[in-house]
Amino acid sequence: MQNELLTRGSAKFLRAYDKPEDIIKWFEANPAPGLAMAGRSNVGKSSLINALFGPKTARTSKTPGRTQKINIFSFEVKGEDEQIQKFYLYDLPGYGFAQVSKSMLRNWQELMTSFFLNLNDQTLVLNIQDARHPNQKSDLSFYDFIDPKYVDIFLAFNKIDKLKKQKEKAALKNLKAKIYEQYKAVKQIHFISAEKRTGCPELEYAIGSYLLSKL
Repeated sequence: MQNELLTRGSAKFLRAYDKPEDIIKWFEANPAPGLAMAGRSNVGKSSLINALFGPKTARTSKTPGRTQKINIFSFEVKGEDEQIQKFYLYDLPGYGFAQVSKSMLRNWQELMTSFFLNLNDQTLVLNIQDARHPNQKSDLSFYDFIDPKYVDIFLAFNKIDKLKKQKEKAALKNLKAKIYEQYKAVKQIHFISAEKRTGCPELEYAIGSYLLSKL
């Protein structure tokens, strides 16, 4: 079994930003590599953060669009030499449908644009999708927005425990080759359930290994 690299319980909330100019200033002062978690509203992003980093790290809600700011945490990764390294975790506002005003949606777009334009190339983007509804229009728009020359993406299909039919599972896995071919920024694809923690240890190890390789 793979050793756990992410130190559970080590994530500490630092601050939250909802203004583009503030996130630009953050990156200027804090160039260290990290992990940015992005996905459509209500795909289980906050639940996955809690599965990877420990309960109550992120606030969960059944209401789409609850995360309205970029929440920044610090967390630790322990290498095979037992050395502890610190990184940043960016919990991004969900894209796509959200039960918020049009003005807030515009602010989200400006905030996300500023984030990805100023993101350093040592930060890994973890895109979470609902396994029952993969590759939605908003997901494809997100990939078109990302510049593969500067950003590496891991894709996690969440809620695989909700797939009841074998043909649904087969169709999802058949997407892998198409995604790798079409979106060069996607480096790994994982099938998980944040609720059951299925596949989470493997994803955790992959994230930790990637981040340590960037030091």
